[in-house]
Amino acid sequence: MTTQSWNSTPQVPPESSEPEDERPLGELVTDLTRSLQTLIRKELELAKVEMKEQTSRATKAGGMLGAGAVGGFVALLLLAFAAAWGLAEVMAAGFAFLIVGVVFGLVALILVTAGKKRLATVEPVPRQAVETLREDAEVAKASLSRGARY
Repeated sequence: MTTQSWNSTPQVPPESSEPEDERPLGELVTDLTRSLQTLIRKELELAKVEMKEQTSRATKAGGMLGAGAVGGFVALLLLAFAAAWGLAEVMAAGFAFLIVGVVFGLVALILVTAGKKRLATVEPVPRQAVETLREDAEVAKASLSRGARY
């Protein structure tokens, strides 16, 4: 049984004549292609997620607009008749219905405007994915141009 001395130096493998970080050009191009494919795949996944998110927001906004429109229509009918018949007690029925119609028309306009503003916040273009793809293309282009110089 052999024992090592406490001051012995550890064995170091001999250095190879070729540095480890130098690889053949074909291998580098293959790796670059594989990396770009993975990157594009991931960017497309991001775009899909963004589109689903925006579609969900648009669906909710549309549902709110639809429900508000139905409820508003029923309320409009009931309140318009009640208000018009109430005003008809103090003025001609035609003018009473006209006044009530104008008031409810203004309320409807305000509701539609608010719904359109909310719907305008929906972004149909996946901006984050588009920006990231643009940055990735610039990095890839810069990497290829640096590689061409060496």
